[in-house]
Amino acid sequence: MNNPLYDALFAPLAQRESALMILPDGSTLSGRGFHDMLAGYAAALRAAGVQPGDRVAVQVAKSPQALAIYAATVSIGAVFLPLNTAYTPSEVAYFIENATPRLFLCDPAKAAALAPVAGAARLETLGPKGEGSFQPGTAPFQPTPRASGDLAAILYTSGTTGRSKGAMLSHGNLLSNAQVLAELWRFTPRDVLLHALPIFHTHGLFVASNVSLLTGGQMIFLPGFDAATVLRMLPQATALMGVPTFYTRLLQEDRFDRAATAHMRLFVSGSAPLLAETHRAFEERTGHRILERYGMTETNMNTSNPYEGERRAGTVGFPLPGVELRIMGPAGPLPTGEVGGIEVRGPNVFQGYWQMPEKTAEELRPDGWFITGDLGVVDGEGYVSIVGRAKDLVISGGYNIYPKEVELLLDAVPGVTESAVIGVPHPDFGEAVFAVIVGDVTPEAALSAIAGDLARFKQPKAAVVVADLPRNTMGKVQKNVLRETYKGWFTR
Repeated sequence: MNNPLYDALFAPLAQRESALMILPDGSTLSGRGFHDMLAGYAAALRAAGVQPGDRVAVQVAKSPQALAIYAATVSIGAVFLPLNTAYTPSEVAYFIENATPRLFLCDPAKAAALAPVAGAARLETLGPKGEGSFQPGTAPFQPTPRASGDLAAILYTSGTTGRSKGAMLSHGNLLSNAQVLAELWRFTPRDVLLHALPIFHTHGLFVASNVSLLTGGQMIFLPGFDAATVLRMLPQATALMGVPTFYTRLLQEDRFDRAATAHMRLFVSGSAPLLAETHRAFEERTGHRILERYGMTETNMNTSNPYEGERRAGTVGFPLPGVELRIMGPAGPLPTGEVGGIEVRGPNVFQGYWQMPEKTAEELRPDGWFITGDLGVVDGEGYVSIVGRAKDLVISGGYNIYPKEVELLLDAVPGVTESAVIGVPHPDFGEAVFAVIVGDVTPEAALSAIAGDLARFKQPKAAVVVADLPRNTMGKVQKNVLRETYKGWFTR
């Protein structure tokens, strides 16, 4: 038995002397250097008592070392659990309690605050330059055999309802998706991917990193997105994967034009809706048409606009090879042109939610169809468009925010009678969190009161105080009315 992810993504690096990563300061890390780092961290994980199937929780800054921890974890048969670096200790506590990791790696500066929530996990530190208590070991490296169906990662998602759920992703889920995308988007060893995405998220970790590793190219590995740095490194790149925010901010730069993008062959956007006007403005400025795709934590990528052919603004293209997609109504599949719930089935679809069999049964049908919670429509040419969400999930800058979590905190603020949190269009983030509050309080005071309890990306970007919330005859708050009322707040 082999180890699918190690064999496909990392084993070829052991003999690669050429650069795998180009870092912001111009230095490089060879494939062999990265494999040595992987082997050292694999030894350290085993020395820390990590066994096949154990979870390794990681909340650290993006760095080559952080990516090597992912590689080492799956290579020894353990389960990688990346956590958003913006999560507060109170938020992290839930994930640690639910996933019960054997090891929890955090930033050295946050160790004191996170120690009380580490529970039974062994707490170690890893900084952005490899500093900290968790250092590579020296034991000989040997990958642990894994089957395609064995778990490789758990990623927590707000999903479509309720608290964060741990989506269980297997070696086969991740590898099959990377293989399809690599072929569909024409990646080769000659590609240089400008990697400015976070690696605690499906997009940056399993799409960008895995596709590049699988095809033997290079990555310009940036710690995060900075428009000036991206512009400086762009002439060395051939491809960029980003969220809509990347593209709106690049368009604000006068130097971002046809000359700056002359060396590029592909710009990919996802994780949040790309506004049609951004699509048009980008093409007018650069001559490149952004390729938009659709995916989610539970499935990786489901659809993509074509590499060759019309990349149609406002759509997410066609189902990927091997992925089935259907639009469902209450009585069954709907015909072309009708809006309904999007369901997908394929080798990319996750194994279920960690320790939540009831939730798994609600959203993953026995025959393998996953109920995405998104509403969509397929046109006569097969292009898929996302028209909304069956529930109230907000996707801002590529991150999922479940309104109920924010509403519970707002409702506890002195002076607040009740609240409704919605997503409204935003030119930079695709969608922004917006709070509508009833009570004797100012918007500023209410938002300030909850800021310490929420990751920054979950915090409302604006709020209003109103006399009453609109309700239907059953007393349910009509969030569709609120979204219509405030849809122009950030775009006026």
